[in-house]
Amino acid sequence: MPNVAQVAQMLHGEMSTLVGTSMARLVLAAILGGAIGLEREIKHRPAGLRTNLFICLGAALFTWLSNELAIGYVGDHTRIAAQIIPGIGFIGAGTILHARKDLITGITSAATIFVVASVGMAVGGGLYLTSIFATLLILLSLYALGRLEESFSLKLQIHTYEVTGATANEITAEVNQILEVAHATMDNVTVAPTKVHVRVQFDVEGTRREQNLILHRLKQSPMLSSVASLGPVELE
Repeated sequence: MPNVAQVAQMLHGEMSTLVGTSMARLVLAAILGGAIGLEREIKHRPAGLRTNLFICLGAALFTWLSNELAIGYVGDHTRIAAQIIPGIGFIGAGTILHARKDLITGITSAATIFVVASVGMAVGGGLYLTSIFATLLILLSLYALGRLEESFSLKLQIHTYEVTGATANEITAEVNQILEVAHATMDNVTVAPTKVHVRVQFDVEGTRREQNLILHRLKQSPMLSSVASLGPVELE
């Protein structure tokens, strides 16, 4: 019959293995989720570094707990893990916004949250190579596909412009005539009269090629005293 010292040693060995495995999985989940979150943070997306890190870490922990608790208490090994998906769906829905007309933003962020949770579940289940490969594939897709969309003008962008002129009516009429070429309209128009001229800021939706054409035509207009592009409004 083992004595107290032997029992303590056996317990210590089991605890060390259990704790070491769980810590390794949580650290890996934090690294992988953080890598994806960092890419989102750099692009100023709603779900950034901490959000994706916590989601991946939480999914890994819940998956690990689902298995360990089932072993300890004789239950369904997937019971807790199965509830991750509806929970993540609730969080992802919060990132989707209906901006204006048919413009909906946040879908890519919601999809990223969903797939980050799956990476965390893979880590929690001990599928290390699968989770690492999935993370690399996600990062490649986010970067490369985004570049392709921009290069081939496949994605609509919203650019903000500021122009000045004599009166707001003259500016509006001239800008609308220019935008007619691209079948675009002025959105979020702001008029700010000064002692010298009238400043008008507005947003225009279109592809990168259309935005370049609009800016070129605005600068050529004799009715506008000055034209400035304030840059794109970051969308998904």
